Amino acid sequence: MTNPVTDPAGAARRPGRPAELSSNIVLKRSLKYGALLAVAIAVVMGVVGGLVAGGPGIAGALVGTGMALVFLGITAASILIANRFTGSDLFVGAFFGIVLGSWLVKFVLFIILSLVLKGQPWIDPTILFISIVVGVVGSLLVDVIVVARSRLPYVSDPAASTLPADSQPIHSSGVGDTTGSNEDAAPNSGEEPHQ
Repeated sequence: MTNPVTDPAGAARRPGRPAELSSNIVLKRSLKYGALLAVAIAVVMGVVGGLVAGGPGIAGALVGTGMALVFLGITAASILIANRFTGSDLFVGAFFGIVLGSWLVKFVLFIILSLVLKGQPWIDPTILFISIVVGVVGSLLVDVIVVARSRLPYVSDPAASTLPADSQPIHSSGVGDTTGSNEDAAPNSGEEPHQ
């Protein structure tokens, strides 16, 4: 069995496997607490819907809460999937392609579900609407709380911020001078160099 290696953040990981991005930890936590909130909303709205509209109220509460959970989960899941391309030359294109593609899928899915569920006798539309709104607002609150309580670094993740081997750092002179001696360059204040 291989011994785990410790990354700069102190977390144990397997050799040859990059450390997990800090954003992934936050997204997973958001998905977990969002799912727990959705269950609570489904129970509460199911009881309210059952008391107000009977069976159609319960169905509206369950469908509405399910829609809110699925639509909000798609965004976090797409970012988690897109983050797998970190360190790749295709990261930016893959990231935005996956995330924007998931938003397009959500939009089309929402339109289809709205058209299919419109006028269905087995769903109370008011309870459905309230369940969707409460689910969306609740998941936004969960996201805010999770991010506010998370300890995220102020800089990029070390595993994700590697420079290509052939690149040179650019110094204040704008030239790839790696010696550090740049006596001929004028200071940034606009004054002439001292001689």
